[in-house]
Amino acid sequence: MSAPELVGIAAVARNGVIGSDGDIPWRIPADWRRFKALTTGHVLVMGRKTYDSIGRPLPGRTTIVVTRDRRWRGEGVLTAPTLDEALALAAEREPEVVWVAGGGEVYAATWDRLDRLEVTEVALDPEGSVRFPEIDPDRWRETAREEHDEAGGSPAYAFVSYARR
Repeated sequence: MSAPELVGIAAVARNGVIGSDGDIPWRIPADWRRFKALTTGHVLVMGRKTYDSIGRPLPGRTTIVVTRDRRWRGEGVLTAPTLDEALALAAEREPEVVWVAGGGEVYAATWDRLDRLEVTEVALDPEGSVRFPEIDPDRWRETAREEHDEAGGSPAYAFVSYARR
């Protein structure tokens, strides 16, 4: 069995912010629908703070939470004390794709291992303490882009796919 494809998925503001005070600083229902469509039936790896911000396992997905707190448990999720152990646990399920779903520390730790990115670029510059790594065009090639105008209270955004060069 070959190693699964490792894909980062995130909604990212123009200034790189992905989170503020344990939440996402915008609401884009179409982004949530895309996240669900892409990740359902697959394995998700995320940090504990990201999991806590969601508050529950996402249906139709195997969720692996990376946490240094060996006593932490979440009903319906698997836990791993390190990213390497989380990825090994994911690989045991023999998935074709493992989705890395945040937060900032987990993205940074997997950055050099990711094969692809699925990013929602959000046309905002909010305050926030959690950031996504810079997408360097020397290392990442844009493979698809779908632009969306501001509508229904959502800011303008684009669904963008990247492949590692």
